[in-house]
Amino acid sequence: MKRMLLIGLMLGLPVLAPAQDAPQGARDQLRVFGDGLDALTARFEQAVTGPDGELVDHGSGTVSVRRPDLFRWSYEGEFPELIIADGENVWLYDEALEQVTVRPQSALAADSPLMLLTNPDDIDAQFTVTELGTIDGAMLLELSTRGGDAEFDRVLIGFAENRPVSMVMEDAFGMRTEIRFGEVQRNPELEPGQFAFTPPDGVDVVGELADDAEAFGLDDASQ
Repeated sequence: MKRMLLIGLMLGLPVLAPAQDAPQGARDQLRVFGDGLDALTARFEQAVTGPDGELVDHGSGTVSVRRPDLFRWSYEGEFPELIIADGENVWLYDEALEQVTVRPQSALAADSPLMLLTNPDDIDAQFTVTELGTIDGAMLLELSTRGGDAEFDRVLIGFAENRPVSMVMEDAFGMRTEIRFGEVQRNPELEPGQFAFTPPDGVDVVGELADDAEAFGLDDASQ
């Protein structure tokens, strides 16, 4: 479920914008973030470390986003997973477990601090925002939560050449999730079908659909 929670935060990540003028800091780059793009694709590498610095999860793959709310996040490698947001529900398909988890998209995205990236004028109302300067070639913007209900206490977003290249999320338990982005493509041709999902035959389906018309339990399976 940690990957599902992470995707809840990532659903708010806006598509990236080309530079209009040369911004002077991370906050300026944030303000030109969402201009002019409808979609993007990118590769990512992700690592999750525990309070003692031990690696507890890692992965890599591809991500596709189309405004306003379509999302495809694919983990590659030995344990492939596919996460699709279709505008109403978020589907997580774990091939190794032969299990699909579905949750309403609004339940995952509503509390995301990254949702504010699409409306940076409101960001100060919910976060303490600090520019940390340039570290390892990226301008860092720190978002610290003001309340106690957020999934993550602190989010660091790294910018280079007017686009995000990294994101770090830290929670109250000392867990740290770091994602690095590369090969970003602006406004690629994206087939609508890649944002649709139907559970494969024979897999367990767990969770609840957005319209509450159907709920699934651990003993239920698609036929």
